Amino acid sequence: MTGTRPSSLPDYHFYGRRKGRALSAHMKQLLSTELPRLSVDKAALTSAPLASQFDSHKDALFLEIGFGGGEHLAQLAAGNPQAGFIGAEPFINGVASLVRQIDEHKLSNIRIWSDDVRPLLEVMEPGCLDGVYVMFPDPWPKRRHAYRRILSQKMLDSLARLVAPGGFLRMASDHPIAKTWLLAEAMRHPAFEWRAETAADWRRRPENWPETRYMAKGTREGRASSWFDFARR
Repeated sequence: MTGTRPSSLPDYHFYGRRKGRALSAHMKQLLSTELPRLSVDKAALTSAPLASQFDSHKDALFLEIGFGGGEHLAQLAAGNPQAGFIGAEPFINGVASLVRQIDEHKLSNIRIWSDDVRPLLEVMEPGCLDGVYVMFPDPWPKRRHAYRRILSQKMLDSLARLVAPGGFLRMASDHPIAKTWLLAEAMRHPAFEWRAETAADWRRRPENWPETRYMAKGTREGRASSWFDFARR
């Protein structure tokens, strides 16, 4: 392991919802019993590698920032049992949804960070990730709220430190402002290279990107999604 990491987790101002409608008794029970077991060990992150969060060796490690209801992340984990997945999501209803899917499908290769992802990024060791997913983030479409958008040059600096050369940054959105922002920000950063060669590469969902109910609904309602696949130089 190279580089240095701070010994404590810094505080950040978070924008967005942390809670939605009231959870069912079953969801509350799952959060109470299963989330502690599935959560990233915050204390260990300042001294131990990310791989130590899992009970067995993983061939690769991936992070999804803002996993929403967790459907995309759960499908990735189910299809790649030898890989480890970290999901970061501060919206507790989404966290509960992912915990339910982990329980139902007996997934053992997901760990959850149920908070703002930025403190997590600060304490992960350099080059520990093989890829990062940012799928359908909040667009914050008003110009005065642009600073709230998840992708920025500062965020990309963090991801460039964490994603090993040859790894990837994969993003998707069905909102025109968010699509333009995600692509422009990533193209500006020297550590990432857009892999698209033809229009079909960003207009059509790649076969190895799982489809969720949200994506299918957007297609039915005429919201065209774009898919951006960047390589870590």
